[in-house]
Amino acid sequence: MRVDHVSYAAEHDGLQATAERLSKLLGVEPVDGGVHPRFGTRNVILPLADRNYVEVVEVLDHPASDKAPFGQAVRARSEAGGGWLGWVVAVDDLTAAEKRLGREAVDGNRHRPDGTELRWRQIGIKGLMADPQVPYFIQWEDVSLHPANGSTADVHIGELQIAGDPARVREWLGVDQTFDKGDIHFTFVAPHGTPGLLSVTFHTPDGDVTI
Repeated sequence: MRVDHVSYAAEHDGLQATAERLSKLLGVEPVDGGVHPRFGTRNVILPLADRNYVEVVEVLDHPASDKAPFGQAVRARSEAGGGWLGWVVAVDDLTAAEKRLGREAVDGNRHRPDGTELRWRQIGIKGLMADPQVPYFIQWEDVSLHPANGSTADVHIGELQIAGDPARVREWLGVDQTFDKGDIHFTFVAPHGTPGLLSVTFHTPDGDVTI
């Protein structure tokens, strides 16, 4: 169990403009991710070091976005002005999370521009919508196709600042599970309003950048 990526909902001027702003701040070239047909969303990827990445995501005018929790979550965050949607934890097996949350994971897929299909399963979006301090969980079908594979960027996720309660997050992750934080530091502050991911600090060759 490890941090896989952080997800940023498109701002008022849309996916491409939002991705370009983050790209310039981090010095990382954006990569077109493709459409998530099951969720009614599409994304752009900023591949980082340490098998991490930033996902910039927007909702589409598509029936799936009204039904899928992920589409609903992206729409709500973008309509509120955009920004950090949440953080995502990768696991090798979602069985424990399914048992803990009492429901089955859902399938996700998207095609890269070169036609390569990425497939995964995910669970926990409803939990994130209810309590945005907690992550959702993802299991990649083929880790050799992970979005950060092949990245040459010397940019690392250094810190996640979360408005919330670390005990609540540990409970959500599963107290019997081993969570590898790597070199990522977690800072929790008391929420003034809605809990959630407040900011992410990145270590770049030009110094730290906090978004």
